[in-house]
Amino acid sequence: MLVNRLKQYLDNFGIRYVTISHSMAYTAQGIAALAHVPGRQLAKTVIVKIDGRLAMAVVPASRHVNLSQLKDLIHAKNVELASEREFKSLFPDCETGAMPPFGNLYDMPVFADESLTHDTEIAFNAGSHRELVRLSWEDYCKVVQPVVLSFTASRMADTAA
Repeated sequence: MLVNRLKQYLDNFGIRYVTISHSMAYTAQGIAALAHVPGRQLAKTVIVKIDGRLAMAVVPASRHVNLSQLKDLIHAKNVELASEREFKSLFPDCETGAMPPFGNLYDMPVFADESLTHDTEIAFNAGSHRELVRLSWEDYCKVVQPVVLSFTASRMADTAA
């Protein structure tokens, strides 16, 4: 079921969205295939620690976070993946790994990869491993106001998620 907090937030802003139900899946690429959404349009939320503070890195399912590149772009001293133990309690209304990319709902900064701007729509987990939300990229930016940078890689070299 769509996280009530997210649904209410989108409804309050008058944002048009579609929910997509699918079979249980845990990987972003697996979800994209099940939901018939191109991997470049399915955004995964990766929780990172930037100089000790948690943040969201939002990237296409078909790409990986380049931690070194993100670190350089934001002039941080350290950027690393956060452990599940470090962030799980911040998302009590979500299944672990299915957090929607709405850092503003969880008091976290959001960094979105520039490659997500190439499509007019974005889809993402809605708090469960069985449901996605799809909305326009423009509406997503309007309500989340992510910092858009280019910080992904297509292979695993110096990447984490």
